[in-house]
Amino acid sequence: MKITLTSIHVNDQARAQAFYTEVLGFVTKHDVPLGENRWLTVVSPEAPEGVELLLEPDEHPAAKAYAAALVADGIPAASFTVDDVHAETERLKGRGVTFTQEPLETGPVTTAVFDDTCGNLVQIVSQR
Repeated sequence: MKITLTSIHVNDQARAQAFYTEVLGFVTKHDVPLGENRWLTVVSPEAPEGVELLLEPDEHPAAKAYAAALVADGIPAASFTVDDVHAETERLKGRGVTFTQEPLETGPVTTAVFDDTCGNLVQIVSQR
């Protein structure tokens, strides 16, 4: 058994696709029309056959409430590994990304948290 897909609820699929590809650097893997929405996944260019992230519409009332509660409590909806949190934070700030937590060293990891502009907080993490 292995993980091949995980999802994050977004309030606008087009904006999410632009943010996750143009700003973060992921690559669109699937973009299949499904009525008003799409089956829209992105992957890391470093692992194009790896885990897919589904940019899922947050149309279900529970999804909206859940996402809002996570943001209100400062809890990231997703976490991505990077080589150097400090360098990645600076790169993303240069692309206009807003951070809610600057790089923080906690035990053997460094983390930072940013707003994905689509209703979520996302954490980046690197191990020392």
